[in-house]
Amino acid sequence: MTLPRFSVFIFLFALLTACQQEAERLPYLGNVEVRGTDTIYHTIPDITLIDQDSQVLKIATLEDKIILADFFFTSCPSICPKVKKQMLRLYDRYKNDDRIVMISHTIDQRHDSVSVLNRYAHNLGVDTDKWKFVTGEKDSIFHLADQYFVSVLEDPLAPAGFDHSGRIILVDPNRKVRGFCEGTEPESVTAFFDTVDQLLRETYE
Repeated sequence: MTLPRFSVFIFLFALLTACQQEAERLPYLGNVEVRGTDTIYHTIPDITLIDQDSQVLKIATLEDKIILADFFFTSCPSICPKVKKQMLRLYDRYKNDDRIVMISHTIDQRHDSVSVLNRYAHNLGVDTDKWKFVTGEKDSIFHLADQYFVSVLEDPLAPAGFDHSGRIILVDPNRKVRGFCEGTEPESVTAFFDTVDQLLRETYE
């Protein structure tokens, strides 16, 4: 059976549109492993964290949430205040969207106790159901930063003893890294809004 020319055009247009939409989906960042017919994407490990209210947090229990994550320490004299200013922009934009949760991981376990994190969150004036400030075992946190593609090093020559990047990471509900921005650069964060909005569309619509 031969399709009418118009029907062929519609079919080809639909096929092209579908391919274009697939190509425009956000990428999966990190190593990809193919096992037979399965494609295995880099996945954030589900380590045990403790939040500012002394509650255990495991990201696997966040129930279909998109995560915006960063790594910081409360006494940071260099990039952290800049990054937190940009995280506040993200908080203000998505604070009423229950599909998104924000997690800030301290890299200074010696100083940033649960009470210090609690006070820090209070001083920012944010809803800690929406934005978690967490700590954990030092080796686990440093390994976790690596899994988020965030550079974290102890360096006695760096300000306050730590050298770290200011990336803000976007993670989908399956713990796959889908994007990031430079939290020290306001224009990077502005562009990141579109990336977060795209993941919201891809995930929930």
